[in-house]
Amino acid sequence: MSKTIRFNAFEMNCVAHQSPGLWTHPRDRSWQYKDLEYWTDLGRILERGFFDAVFIADVIGYYDVYQGSNYHAIREGAQLPVNDPLQLAAPIALATKHLGIGVTASTSFEHPYPFARRLSTLDHHTKGRVGWNIVTSYLESGAKNISQGGLRRHDNRYDVADEYIEVIYKLLEGSWEDGAVVRDRERGIFAHPEKVHEIGHKGKYFEVPGYHLSEPSPQRTPVLFQAGASGRGKAFAAQHAECVFVAAPTKDILRRYVDDVRSQAAAAGRDPQQIKIFNLVTVIVDETDAKAQAKFAEYQRYASYDGSLVFMSGWTGIDFGQYAPTELVRHVDTNAIISAVEHLSNGGKAWTIDELARFGGIGGLGPVFVGSAATVADILQDWVEATDTDGFNLAYAVAHETFEDVVEYLVPELQRRGVYQTEYRPGTLREKLFGAGPLLPDNHPAAQYRDIEAWKQKHPQAAAADLQPA
Repeated sequence: MSKTIRFNAFEMNCVAHQSPGLWTHPRDRSWQYKDLEYWTDLGRILERGFFDAVFIADVIGYYDVYQGSNYHAIREGAQLPVNDPLQLAAPIALATKHLGIGVTASTSFEHPYPFARRLSTLDHHTKGRVGWNIVTSYLESGAKNISQGGLRRHDNRYDVADEYIEVIYKLLEGSWEDGAVVRDRERGIFAHPEKVHEIGHKGKYFEVPGYHLSEPSPQRTPVLFQAGASGRGKAFAAQHAECVFVAAPTKDILRRYVDDVRSQAAAAGRDPQQIKIFNLVTVIVDETDAKAQAKFAEYQRYASYDGSLVFMSGWTGIDFGQYAPTELVRHVDTNAIISAVEHLSNGGKAWTIDELARFGGIGGLGPVFVGSAATVADILQDWVEATDTDGFNLAYAVAHETFEDVVEYLVPELQRRGVYQTEYRPGTLREKLFGAGPLLPDNHPAAQYRDIEAWKQKHPQAAAADLQPA
């Protein structure tokens, strides 16, 4: 029997997300992304289906690689317009009791000092149900529009991320001791100043000498998601991530990825089975295989060819508009999502541009599973058994119909098989996912900063390093 299968809903504060063109479907609600009711309704649907979290993606920038402009991105509504994800956590939390809320924020576009306060605020407002999806960003347009001139090289973006997350750990884990806040009305002491510490960080990219602005939240550091699948990204995930998101189109690619991340995590002194790995999948399910296939065929009629290539070009950094539909996808060195290029060019399948566009029309880079609940459950169990993955980030084709179908048909079938949760654990998101305490475990690299004064004494050079321009 398979291990327990876990679900997150893969969403974004935009129209149609991974299925360009499906916003034109008459039953689709994704055009309502601007309305809080869209998100509170979604939260209730997912909680009814015992999803672990809604995982809210984000990009800073727009997709302008395809045909050398953002014309089709704007015309097709291909993740443009796109709103801020962090502001969705509070309304979703108010509408639910258990659902986790994973929000995406880049280490490339916001200084860690104010961002640490935003994380603590989210964790307070959700009573510890928030996670942070750590990304390094891959769109040149985003970097240009915040005065960076252009995107850093791929591996250098992870160098910045390494220091960025060190600053976050110092602020969230070390600046305020346990017991600093006492709220003593009789003595008029809200917090003990001697238990609140400057972090004294002076590094290559950031200088943060002072105190964290927020008192410790339920998890201190929110659950750490990470979506890097390149060699550098996997090393970062193995070091830091608690939940890892990958978009592997085949079982073989996913198995190699899972094995690599778990082995690197073990080498870093972490428990490799304490990392939850989720693969991107879109599920089209109905009462019977025939009904599901008919629904899928209906959805495909609304998919946008150009919109799909807008995404594929943006994700890979390759302008697929310059090739004929019958030409094959080939490896090109780019500065975008390196793993996307590798998966498409080295995955054992020779893709034509036309096949790529039609593959990405529904569900983006992940596979699409179509069938009855029994058929899809068989497929999911097979993928879990063959790859040692922990679950799936489910993208939608039609909002919120895709998730309603999963909750109505697929979840009960998985529960009958004993491979899907029937209730939530109490506590924070970290407690629900891992069954331990609300804080990061002692073998996580963040734990070394909990006694920040002792850390500073052991690493005096960190406070004396020359600060270089970012």
